[in-house]
Amino acid sequence: MENEKTIEVLNTLITINNDRIEGYETAAKETEEQDLKTLFAQFSSTSQKCKTELENEVSKLGGTPAEGTMNSGKIYRVWMDVKAALTGKDRKAILNSCEYGEDIAKDTYKKALENDLQSLNAAQQEMIKAQYALLVADHDRVKMMRDALATA
Repeated sequence: MENEKTIEVLNTLITINNDRIEGYETAAKETEEQDLKTLFAQFSSTSQKCKTELENEVSKLGGTPAEGTMNSGKIYRVWMDVKAALTGKDRKAILNSCEYGEDIAKDTYKKALENDLQSLNAAQQEMIKAQYALLVADHDRVKMMRDALATA
């Protein structure tokens, strides 16, 4: 197993977590709704935990952990949509945008688990599967909150 590919996979996951951290920290500052502030803080904390685990693994492999965010394409637009929705105080739009961002994060992890298993040892695979489960739970929580608005 070559460390270079493993480091690349792990750094991609670090970057998506950086995106979540930055996005949710911004969203938490922008909203005045306490339950959303709490939710965004929890999601940021989830990604901080994941990021730390991934960075430790990259360092063990002799690599340099990724810094910064993707801040391009789809994920950047998600956070701009969240910011716009927060400005308009549109709770459903906020949750829709958050769910879309969670979809992107989930897909990034899913691709790593589907396409890059051969580059990951058993412990790394388990770590990524556990992190994926956390992201799925966050996604489902946002979806549930959004769907509850439709029935309210």
